[in-house]
Amino acid sequence: MKNILVVEDSPLVRNLLNDVLGTAGHHVTTTADGAEALQMLGRDHYDLVLLDVWLPKMNGLELLAKLHAVGKTVKAVVITADDTPETLLTAVREQAFHYIRKPFKPDTLLEVVNMALAEGAPQLPIEVISARPEWVELVVPSDLHTAERIQFFMDQLKSDLPSEVRESVGRAFRELLLNAIEWGGRLDPTRKVRIACLRTRRMVLYRIADPGQGFRLEDLPHAAVNNPPDEPFRHHQIREEKGLRAGGFGLLMTRAFVDELIYNEARNEVVCIKYLD
Repeated sequence: MKNILVVEDSPLVRNLLNDVLGTAGHHVTTTADGAEALQMLGRDHYDLVLLDVWLPKMNGLELLAKLHAVGKTVKAVVITADDTPETLLTAVREQAFHYIRKPFKPDTLLEVVNMALAEGAPQLPIEVISARPEWVELVVPSDLHTAERIQFFMDQLKSDLPSEVRESVGRAFRELLLNAIEWGGRLDPTRKVRIACLRTRRMVLYRIADPGQGFRLEDLPHAAVNNPPDEPFRHHQIREEKGLRAGGFGLLMTRAFVDELIYNEARNEVVCIKYLD
């Protein structure tokens, strides 16, 4: 059983959260007041906080900022109907673990809560360099749990794009981010990956730089991008011989998802572009 604090202004949503989480076996404490929640968090231990943005006396993001100002770390999931980029990026800056839009389904809520409470899901710090909707730039640890959170936040920023564009850009970004964290950062959280997303009326651009030494395409026989035309699955055999997990289609698929894919000379930094017109 985990201790969960629900800070929610709406009695209807507050009761729903209490019922869903209580049925799942958690001990739930609720309040509708941000200032009271700040006192409770300073006094008692909670494994997770579910936090509305718009609260009387002190909004949820101000509450997170005050906690960080005094060096208090809390794992928080922001729940709000305010899905503007500015609110989302402020939540990232204040180290929110996740973000749920209202209205939400109970299954979605439980999935996020279970992920936040899971062992092995540490809340590693994400450094926000720029939080403008047209220029988002982050420095993140080389950690797969953090990659999942970043993928989710970035997906929310593209909610105004056509679904097919959103899906293709999201898949390309995920592949490039995982490559940077797994191969460049070697899954070492002390090594940082720098991410930038630029939006204009005519394009979406991602730039990802990892701390690795880069690579040469000719040194990747286990990748599908190097298969000869008459042997489209040769890399499968090579991956089996090397004891690598199934896959190897990342670079090939990424090229198909975006319009431009450009590496620097060392290939430890990549830019991908999707045109919108």
